[in-house]
Amino acid sequence: MNKQLSHLDKQGKAKMVDISEKKITQRKASAQSEISLKPETLKLILDSQIPKGDVFAVSRIAGIMAAKKTASLIPLCHPIPLSSVEIKFSTDNIRNIIIIEATCLVSGKTGVEMEALVAASTAALTIYDMCKSVDREMTINKLFLTHKSGGNSGDYDVSMVSKVHPS
Repeated sequence: MNKQLSHLDKQGKAKMVDISEKKITQRKASAQSEISLKPETLKLILDSQIPKGDVFAVSRIAGIMAAKKTASLIPLCHPIPLSSVEIKFSTDNIRNIIIIEATCLVSGKTGVEMEALVAASTAALTIYDMCKSVDREMTINKLFLTHKSGGNSGDYDVSMVSKVHPS
């Protein structure tokens, strides 16, 4: 498999990929991140006792806003009109982690993988920011693409790739 990097011209210089000839299709991408915390910190979040406010609500808004700003943050990334951004949180009280899943949708000529990754990472960073006064030992872990569909390159689901992201 000899794939060329799409963001380089024949001289090896960075360029924005020309998508003008691509068809508009429905595209979806999901990404996941985790943040590990002390058990006491997780309890404070779940009991709405973090002094800065509702951690999940603020982090959800931050993730959505970040997805909308992806083209401003990632060089050569196309600005795209997102149709939807959804941020979900779940907790694992045994491992003391919050799992963040971001899903982005668009009808467009290019995918939304970067938007989903930026949303998941920014939501995790916001949790860190809101909780750092009570827990400086938090770690943000495992940022990865979990799903993508639409476009010429076909579908991808992390479950199709075994042992890439072990728990």
